[in-house]
Amino acid sequence: MSIRQLFWMGGLGLAMPLAAQTAAPVPVPAAPAALTLTAQAAQAMGAPYTLTLAQALAAARENLDVAIAQGNLAAARADILAADHAPLPVLSGVAENIDLKNGVGAGNAIRDKRIDKTIGLDWTYERGDKRLLRTAAAERAAAAASADVDDVRVHALITALAAYYDLLAAQDRAVEVGAIAGSAGELSRASDRRVQAGDLPAQDAARTAIEAQRARADVQQAELDRLQAAATLTQAMGARGAGRTMPRQLRADGYTALPPVDVERVDLASLAENRPDVRAASARVQSAQASLDGAIALKKGDVTIGAGFEHYPGVSTRLIQFRASMPLQWGYSFEGEIGRAQASFTQAEDALDKARRDAILELQGLQQTALTAQRRTQGYEVEILPRARRVAEGAELAFRRGAIPLVDLLDARRTLRATLLEAIDARTDYAKAAGAWTLQTQPGLLLAP
Repeated sequence: MSIRQLFWMGGLGLAMPLAAQTAAPVPVPAAPAALTLTAQAAQAMGAPYTLTLAQALAAARENLDVAIAQGNLAAARADILAADHAPLPVLSGVAENIDLKNGVGAGNAIRDKRIDKTIGLDWTYERGDKRLLRTAAAERAAAAASADVDDVRVHALITALAAYYDLLAAQDRAVEVGAIAGSAGELSRASDRRVQAGDLPAQDAARTAIEAQRARADVQQAELDRLQAAATLTQAMGARGAGRTMPRQLRADGYTALPPVDVERVDLASLAENRPDVRAASARVQSAQASLDGAIALKKGDVTIGAGFEHYPGVSTRLIQFRASMPLQWGYSFEGEIGRAQASFTQAEDALDKARRDAILELQGLQQTALTAQRRTQGYEVEILPRARRVAEGAELAFRRGAIPLVDLLDARRTLRATLLEAIDARTDYAKAAGAWTLQTQPGLLLAP
């Protein structure tokens, strides 16, 4: 399906009510690995591999960038386990009061010799809810890492969607340029026949030959552009093993229509607040707050308590001792730790404000881009392109009848070529803008597990 068909099927959805957002979600295949295997099989057979938008998004949804972000999430979750435990008890052993002057006596070193031996166990009691605050900071950091995964995934989907439509546009350009090249070749051959019949100057035939050669060069450039777009899409999908897919065999085909959205009557602030980058920034503020509270809690000194069993032949073989200790905060009350935590908290708040502002501005930009692209595409489809076709057809007919010179026909053909390519660009811009808007405002549509 071409981008032109896409526009007429789903393009007008930008003007539909917001209630239409309740349409059924786009099904996304959950096994991008099968995509790579299918592409390899197609490569081995030398046949083109047709890729749908849903398949491209499924591959990009779990690409290597997302895998790296998921690794960061796993590390953040491990930090929760590291934070949520009490200080470990300490087992200690002591041998003291060894008399080097008079000796320690005969007998067994443990049971009989006069050596004061002690085995003890010490444990630190944390005050000020340090463990609770430490765990809360780690949990909120993990929540931020989880939102980062969603953010990386959304950007990967947007990149893959744009690359998919660039490939689809490159294919459309190749078709249109190929048709123009075929028509230019026919005109050149017809001109040669008219020259032989004495009905056309040789100079005009030379011009038509030049136009035919230029059209063939355009075909070669269009094919190169298609190959480059296929390679870009392969890179955007970024799945493991995707580098073995031959871009020459990759083709974009088909479109799964997204539910229409209303870009005029939406709450941008609410949409921005639900974006994964804003959620990540908000979670980091909460983590920084817990870290700041934990730094302040350092002022409450921890108490270390312990007990020991003492064996001292000659005095007693069964002695018990108890001990307790705590730091004395003389001259320093953790001002450095608290100051750093306060600075990190302020920095996190500033980052959240920036994320919210940038999110709203980006959504506003997507609104305007989508609306402008829609109007521009409608203008080309309804008015500009049909007129250019009529002008070119009229020029063809008039030239055959000798009513206009060759230069006018060539100008009409060039105008049609430029208009066709501009119409393709307009449709591509609209498809990418509409898709980016959907992915930014309804991430759950394509991010469902």
